[in-house]
Amino acid sequence: MGNCVICGTPADGPICSSHEQDVLFEFNGNSPEQLVTGRFYKGTVDGFADFGVFIDIGDRVTGLLHKSELDQRLESLDWDQGDAVFVEVIGVRDNGNVDLSSSIRQSEREFRGKLIQDGTDVHLPSESNDETTSDEPESNSESASESEAESTSESEAESASEHEAEPEHESESEPEQPATTDGSGNAVGGATVSSQIEQPERVQIETLGDRVGDSVRIEGEIVSASQTSGPTVFELRDETAVVDCAAFKEAGVRAYPEVDTGDIARLVGEVELRNNELQVETEHLEALTEEEEATVEDRLAQALEDEARPEDVEPLADDSAVEAIHGDVRDAAGAIRRAVIESRPVIVRHNASAEGYVAGAAIERAVLPLVRDEHARSDAQYHYFDRRPLEDGFYDMQDATKDATMMLDNRERHDEKLPLFVLIDAGSTVESSDGLSLLDIYGAPHVVIDTHYPDDEVAQTADVVVNPFLGDSGDDVTAAVLGANVAAHVNDEVRDDVAHLPAVSYWEDTPSEYTDLATDAGYDEDHVTALREAVALEAYYQSYEDKRELITDLLFEHAKRDLAEHVSEQFRTKLENELDTAEPNLTVRGANGVTFTVLDTEAYTHRFDFPSTAVLLDALHRRDMTGQPGDQNVTLGLADDEVHIRSDGEINVRDIAEDVEDRAPEAGIVPVGTRDGKFEFLRGERDEALDAVIEAVSAKLN
Repeated sequence: MGNCVICGTPADGPICSSHEQDVLFEFNGNSPEQLVTGRFYKGTVDGFADFGVFIDIGDRVTGLLHKSELDQRLESLDWDQGDAVFVEVIGVRDNGNVDLSSSIRQSEREFRGKLIQDGTDVHLPSESNDETTSDEPESNSESASESEAESTSESEAESASEHEAEPEHESESEPEQPATTDGSGNAVGGATVSSQIEQPERVQIETLGDRVGDSVRIEGEIVSASQTSGPTVFELRDETAVVDCAAFKEAGVRAYPEVDTGDIARLVGEVELRNNELQVETEHLEALTEEEEATVEDRLAQALEDEARPEDVEPLADDSAVEAIHGDVRDAAGAIRRAVIESRPVIVRHNASAEGYVAGAAIERAVLPLVRDEHARSDAQYHYFDRRPLEDGFYDMQDATKDATMMLDNRERHDEKLPLFVLIDAGSTVESSDGLSLLDIYGAPHVVIDTHYPDDEVAQTADVVVNPFLGDSGDDVTAAVLGANVAAHVNDEVRDDVAHLPAVSYWEDTPSEYTDLATDAGYDEDHVTALREAVALEAYYQSYEDKRELITDLLFEHAKRDLAEHVSEQFRTKLENELDTAEPNLTVRGANGVTFTVLDTEAYTHRFDFPSTAVLLDALHRRDMTGQPGDQNVTLGLADDEVHIRSDGEINVRDIAEDVEDRAPEAGIVPVGTRDGKFEFLRGERDEALDAVIEAVSAKLN
């Protein structure tokens, strides 16, 4: 038995099960069976293949990092043979093959410690093997220690040498001066800080790239503090940027324990480059006094306010509906910009539809450059931004529970701030109220960008709501129109990149101002159509994945038009096949001058393949209804326990819910959504529910 090196709880070894994934393992074994699934290991690139990368784990074991486990395309990796990488073991097969997954942490200092795994035994790097040392003379023991020290990473070794404890200095003339502290927080002498350390002039973090090798003083907020197997790494943010600062007491021991996350601090150190990333080697760190703290806080607050508030740029096109909520668009952009500056992760939750993907991709296009500018870490764009599609189009308790679990785990393990959630093409109706309430309980901020007709009580829970129905009218506005306008306010430099996206989101009757905007950006009508159809198809498959690189290639890589056209051809083929199946099985009913086209989606569709029910019903409803009875046309998709409505937005299921319930009191009618939503009902009352919906809709339209 031992104690966990991170939390101190009793454990079978130096790490407890709760923190096993927080540390890095260096493998010195000789068999794949000795590897432990779920652990992160240091490895070396052995070679490349069309299907992935071979990684050596230790000297005698090699695993495969399949390209499907990478967070970017295989050809875009900047790894070379022999490079050190960090991977997770996700499986060891009976034949000895080792399956690996990539780690978002790609430097030792990002882990909370390092352990050595000799076979199945695990120990700290500083511990030597008892059986070996007990039989060897002292000289051999010293050699072993020296060899072990040499095996630590280059950055830790350099940090250790550069942060040796300074000799104590005593001032005979001032014996009563208060003691200062070293990295451990212990007294190191009787001199004041100012007499021990020559304070260089304060500089801004954004200028550190020009000061490599210089000793500097920076002041700001400690955003995070993490302990590695070598130095303690503090992330410090001033009014301009964020930088990692390594402080060394001794290997694996917390430096400056009196300084913690959230403190306003002053740091003196030397600017260095570690693996092409800026880092400050800390010589002195202290939390500021109240008066000094207030000065820095005021400076940070003012800079944050100035930087977060977006420029008052014009909407992408002359659109009165967008102009009416221009202030809300700016407020949403300001909240997103502020989150980036505060080192708060931005999580975009969007509907898993073509419209939702296009809108979410617009925000992603704007935020990623800001994240890269704000953080020196090369992988910051994966830490501080994520896009997670919503499979059902609502932010329900399942989605919120997943998000809350992840954000609380990241706060506990990695000291991350609670993220800003941006809900797109979702979040305005009561179906999302429980999920949003859970975020509210934990104080996680959230922004809603949606074009669904809003329920008042839900709209009031968000920090910012961008919804055209809260302005003049939202009948002709898509979520991508709003997303692209918010993106242009978040980062004006991507304005041209997102100009064509509004046109991509319209399946029919695209406003001329957005058609012209796309044409001016170099996207003709055929290209825009191909993009829309390609994204719709890709949105269906692996709908819970963001598919960041694929969506980027489709929407923003103009030279890869062939890709969009290839995927859109698949879209048209699959949709036409499904329409050919559905159309002979449509039933048409007339009631009070309204034509109802009904499709039994359980009996006459190919389930579990593209297109989805929503896409199929949209396509059916867009057909030319010439010759059909009645002046108004409604399309219904009837499943075993629900009926979807398409009526060109004329029917709000909330408005007719009471009438439907009165006409089928035993059916257990539940409205879901608002305009062109659906009704859920009991399976045994299917026919009664359908009749009630048809009667209520026809009465409403007349």
